[in-house]
Amino acid sequence: MSNKVDLSVVIPVYNEQDVLEALFARLYPSLDALGVSYEVLFVNDGSRDRSPALLAAQFERRPAETRVILFDGNFGQHRAILAGFEHSRGERIVTLDADLQNPPEDIGLLLAQMDAGHDYVGSIRRKRNDSLWRHVASRLMNRLRERLTRIKMTDQGCMMRAYSRRIIDTINRCNELHTFIPALAYQFAQNPTEVVVGHEERFAGESKYSLYSLIRLNFDLMTGFSIVPLQLFSLLGISVSLLSSVLVVYLGLRRLIIGPEEGGLFTLFAIAFLLIGIALFGIGLLGEYIGRIYQEVRERPRYVIGAILQQQEDDE
Repeated sequence: MSNKVDLSVVIPVYNEQDVLEALFARLYPSLDALGVSYEVLFVNDGSRDRSPALLAAQFERRPAETRVILFDGNFGQHRAILAGFEHSRGERIVTLDADLQNPPEDIGLLLAQMDAGHDYVGSIRRKRNDSLWRHVASRLMNRLRERLTRIKMTDQGCMMRAYSRRIIDTINRCNELHTFIPALAYQFAQNPTEVVVGHEERFAGESKYSLYSLIRLNFDLMTGFSIVPLQLFSLLGISVSLLSSVLVVYLGLRRLIIGPEEGGLFTLFAIAFLLIGIALFGIGLLGEYIGRIYQEVRERPRYVIGAILQQQEDDE
C-alpha cells in the first residue's frame, strides 16, 4: 500500500443528505484533535438523493484526508464496509455509521484501547435511544447468537469499532458474499475488548434497518458462523420421530382396547399439521444454507465501483 496513514475511518453512506454536513462538521475536527495522520473513506452505496454530490464537495474541501468510493448500485452496508477495507491504507481502521448516533468524538476511546495492546475494539452503547421493540429484539438476538456461534459481543448492533491492520488484511482475503464483519473480526482477533461509547438520537432521516433487515442480518450471522441450527433441527427431528412413534403405538392400543375415539380424526389432523410445520421449518433452514452455497459458487462480484475520488498521487 502506498501513502500509509495511522488511521482510516470507513463510513458507508446511503441516502444521508440530511446528516452529511453535520457529520463533516463534527468528524474532521475530532480527527484533527487526535494528532495522527488519517484518511476518511466514504463509500456511497447507490444513494438516490444528493449524498454523492455532498461527498464530492467534501472531497474538494479536504482532498488530502478524504476519499470517496461511488458504487454503481446498492449492494448493502456490509459490502460497502468491505470495499472501504480493501481500499484503506491505515494501520488502524475504524468503522462508523453516517447517522451520528455514535459520536465521532469517541473515536479516541477506541484508539486508546488499541494503544493498550488490543487488536480489535468493539463498542457498547451507553444509553440506547431506540424503541422498546429494538431493545428487546437486540437482546434476544444477542443471546441466541452467543449460544450458537460462541462469539461474544455485548452490543452487536453498534457499528463503531476499531480493527488492526492484521485483522483487516485477513478479512480482505476472505471471499464470502454474505458475512457479519464484527463477528468475522472477532474470530481473527487475538486480544479483543469492548469500550462504552455514547449513543445519540439520529440527527436526521430514518433508520435503513427494518425489522426484516434485522432478521435477515441475524440469519446471515447464524448460518454464516455456525452449523448448530442444522444440528439442533436434526435432534428435533429425531425427538419428534420418537414421540410420533410412541403416539402411534398408543393410539393403536387405545383403538384395540377401548374402540374408536370420538373426534379422533381432528386429533390426528392437529398432529399432522404440527409435523408438517416442523418439516417446513426444517426445509427453510436447510434452504438458508443451500442458498448461501449457491450464491458463493456463482462467484459474482461483491460490488461494482463506478468511480473513486482521491488525490492523484494516491494512484500508484
